[in-house]
Amino acid sequence: MSAQCEATARREAGAPMGIFERYLTVWVLACIGAGILLGQRFPGLFQALGRLEVARINLPVAVLIWLMIIPMLLKIDLRALRGVRRHWRGVGVTLFVNWLVKPFSMAALGWLFLGQLFRPWLPAEQIDSYIAGLIILAAAPCTAMVFVWSHLMRGEPHFTLSQVALNDVIMVFAFAPIVGLLLGVSSITVPWETLLLSVLLYIVVPLTAAAVWRGRLLARPGGVARLEATIRALGPVSLVALLATLVLLFGFQGGFILAQPLVIALIAVPILVQVFFNSGLAYLLNRAVRSPHCVAGPSALIGASNFFELAVATAIALFGFESGAALATVVGVLIEVPVMLAAVRMVNATRAWYERRDGVEPYERCCPTALHLHHGGG
Repeated sequence: MSAQCEATARREAGAPMGIFERYLTVWVLACIGAGILLGQRFPGLFQALGRLEVARINLPVAVLIWLMIIPMLLKIDLRALRGVRRHWRGVGVTLFVNWLVKPFSMAALGWLFLGQLFRPWLPAEQIDSYIAGLIILAAAPCTAMVFVWSHLMRGEPHFTLSQVALNDVIMVFAFAPIVGLLLGVSSITVPWETLLLSVLLYIVVPLTAAAVWRGRLLARPGGVARLEATIRALGPVSLVALLATLVLLFGFQGGFILAQPLVIALIAVPILVQVFFNSGLAYLLNRAVRSPHCVAGPSALIGASNFFELAVATAIALFGFESGAALATVVGVLIEVPVMLAAVRMVNATRAWYERRDGVEPYERCCPTALHLHHGGG
């Protein structure tokens, strides 16, 4: 692994959880309130913004998503893919859970809970749309926030970096086919042109732009410091773009939410079950193949969390601002932090049990303590 990649991994592993990440649920709740209020006060403005579309892609949302995603992707060094073989067992488990279990289990849970058990309490015309939103959410593995979760459980930083880089590349090719397949199986019409355009706009373009920008920064004198300063400077831009997107979304959804708040709680149930199922599955599979704990932890958390910015943008592009699919993806944003923090606590609390398995490399040999001296781990 290059010195630049290693430096990035060290900084990401040692970065404390910022005020935004720690209180993400609070900010989302504030945006819900602001969006609902503004949507009721200025409905004409929100309708006008909703009509700014090209090929069913909403232009204000597209710009906001780029502002959200590109600063996050600047953290990803695609050269980290060369380090994938170092922890091949953990990588294999994560890929299996992310791409062969997670989307399909979410589709099944959505059908079970929203399509069957909760059907009497949900608007019948929106049930398929809610399930579609859950599928889109589960088909987008987390990118930036994984570094936060990995730090909190003292994960191996090189594994986290290489796994996220690999997921980003796979997402370019696998996201649209998996979403299209599962929506088709669920008898939901798939607008393929819009789905493929969403992949181009929200994955390929930002990933390419971030990789080129990162490369140019690192090629200049003091490149690592320049990259770090750029990422810090763009942090508030990414935050503002996320919050603005949520205000727009809830400006459209506000009337419905006020009329039926129970829907939010019901949509959250399959998301909660999915997070704990997939994180637990990845954790146990890693123990079965004797991955070290500092690899099993990030693997479990990567397998449980979602790239909610991409999911929100895709749901809006495919089904519109006022759709149940868009609402379902935003519920994922609402519960992401508290649920993932609970998963982190479970991983940390079971470390002694995990390392009692014969053949599991102890933490001190897998992940040198020096990487965590600044913050004392999670």
